[in-house]
Amino acid sequence: MARNKRFVWEKVQSGIMKQTSIIIDTETGINYLFAQEGYAGGLTPLLDKDGKPIITPPSEIID
Repeated sequence: MARNKRFVWEKVQSGIMKQTSIIIDTETGINYLFAQEGYAGGLTPLLDKDGKPIITPPSEIID
């Protein structure tokens, strides 16, 4: 299956000046947490209890 986008914004929670999103890399399936407040932001991979990255199978990724 060919994909047009490398990253998919899966879930978003937003407030007045802040936003939290889950971003999925469509090539690796790795999930990332993106947090932004005002002009500051950060990105980090989501990890399971063993410290391994959370991976979404390609069949579950919605474009």
